[in-house]
Amino acid sequence: MGRGDGTGRLVSAEGADDTGTGILHVDMDAFYASVEQLDDPSLQGKPIIVGAPEGRSVVSSASYEARRFGVRSAMPVGQALRLCPTATVVLPHFDRYLELSGRVMRIFRDVTPLVEPLSIDEAFLDVRGVRRLWGSPGAIARDLRARVLDETGLTCSIGVAATKHVAKMASTISKPDGLLIVTEADTAAFLAPRSVRALWGVGPKAAEALEGRGIRTVADVLDSPREVLDRVLGPAMGERIRHLARGIDARSVDTRRVEKSIGHEETFDEDIADPAILRSELRRLADKVGARLRGAGWEASTIAIKVRYADFSTTSRSQTLPEPTAVGQRIGDAAHDLFAAVDHHLPIRLIGVRAEKLRTAGSAPLALWDDDAEWRRIEDALDGAAAKFGRGAVTRGTLLGKARGGGSLPSSPPPPTLDQG
Repeated sequence: MGRGDGTGRLVSAEGADDTGTGILHVDMDAFYASVEQLDDPSLQGKPIIVGAPEGRSVVSSASYEARRFGVRSAMPVGQALRLCPTATVVLPHFDRYLELSGRVMRIFRDVTPLVEPLSIDEAFLDVRGVRRLWGSPGAIARDLRARVLDETGLTCSIGVAATKHVAKMASTISKPDGLLIVTEADTAAFLAPRSVRALWGVGPKAAEALEGRGIRTVADVLDSPREVLDRVLGPAMGERIRHLARGIDARSVDTRRVEKSIGHEETFDEDIADPAILRSELRRLADKVGARLRGAGWEASTIAIKVRYADFSTTSRSQTLPEPTAVGQRIGDAAHDLFAAVDHHLPIRLIGVRAEKLRTAGSAPLALWDDDAEWRRIEDALDGAAAKFGRGAVTRGTLLGKARGGGSLPSSPPPPTLDQG
């Protein structure tokens, strides 16, 4: 398995067999960092870290040159610089990332209408129906990689397989700038030696629980009795992992997929213990989340907060709302309720607000009355002012004053909306 820094990568030979395949997972290589290197050629081939150089921001992305020193996304920039003192820190330019992401997604849709964006820099493609136009899945993947490089200057890695799960694993192993094809017949042999951590949906805690019982590879999963997996993971998750370990994944490429969540978080220049300041920051982040929801035409059914303390321990809480909303005031109220239930034993270095379980705005049944009607009118007016004068031209009086961090960052910038025309 590739280690995220490019070592241990596997790629397919030119003209490799692609029998039984049809699903592509395309993943841009170190996307943010690669865009910065593209726009500033002096950074090419050098270790770079995308994040705020001042304060205590976290790494948004790192070039492969920096990753080989152990630098990883979400790591504090200070820690990353201790691992790689020669790295250059560059500020993120999300508008530029979105622009290039849009161009890449349009290239995908030139090949097939069956495109499922997973994030700003990766997507699934179902190419089984376009073989007569473009050739076999392996040929399509090779042409896509060449076209993305030619039209954007960026490299991508592609996994080609019979299912989404195996295609995603293959693209990860082939990074950076690689192509790995796993035929349907070779799927079992491909999966058997992989770590259980490579299985889609197995997080760190589940992986530790499995490994604690000697279940370290996919082959170990296949050899484990059903009751053992059910006891470790629960019956539903155990059944899912058994299927994935056998290469069974019935999920199709979903062109109607919407983002699972929208969030903003802030890392403070100094740890903050004052609850009033923290509540004010939660309100500001909630307003940003609400604005993004309204801009995308979504509402959220669940609100969550994230709190990271001075000792780097992290906690999160979530709350399901009575009705879905895109109103910043309502999101902020929920965030305040959640924060009140969080332990305040240490000063806080990072705080975040996230909207989850998204649905199309207006799709919920209408309530007898609208408690948010007045706030909705106010926020619609703020949206209009932002469109005319720029975001931040009008804000709450309680949010005026000195910034306490490097500026809130979207915790997962959304993929651009695909042009259906």
